[in-house]
Amino acid sequence: MAITRRQKEVLDFLSGFTQRKGYSPSYEEIAAGLGLNSLATVHKHVTNLHNKGLLQRSHNRSRSIDVVPPRAQKKTGERLPLLGRIAAGKPVEAIENAESISLSEIIGNREVFALEVRGDSMRDEHIVNGDYVLVERTSTAREGEIIVALVDGTDATLKRYYKEGNLIRLQPSNSEMSPIFAPADRVAIQGKVLGMLRKYA
Repeated sequence: MAITRRQKEVLDFLSGFTQRKGYSPSYEEIAAGLGLNSLATVHKHVTNLHNKGLLQRSHNRSRSIDVVPPRAQKKTGERLPLLGRIAAGKPVEAIENAESISLSEIIGNREVFALEVRGDSMRDEHIVNGDYVLVERTSTAREGEIIVALVDGTDATLKRYYKEGNLIRLQPSNSEMSPIFAPADRVAIQGKVLGMLRKYA
């Protein structure tokens, strides 16, 4: 990931300071160490490095700026700037925030895989052909959850999950389609949906 020369200097200073002292520097110590006159400038560089996934910050403890190890940086993946909230109804004031979001924050420590959706059986859930669903790998689910089900060991499908006696009802979210009923021993849950990604270009 590309960083500026000054950001590299900040990163190197943080790494060296932490290795020598055993704890991370304060903003004042970063400013003094790099010859910067403004704490706001230090804050800007730290925020930009945090948004790029190169630093971690904990708001509940002092001296909380930690350099993310290279292996963890790759695992975290690309961070996207989270610039605020957008109204889908009544317009709201647009305020830019210095935050970011990454898939790892949504996924956490769960084992997750992605599937490309084919068909429109879940269109009333706003999951349509060409979307990508993020699926947590699990063999159990609660009533009403959207799951990936394997029927008869061969046919995988994305549906809402319901138990009806000895049968499993796999319910599409499309009024033009009928549910699938199958004995419980013929249905294997492969995972449940955590979220959805859609690409427009």
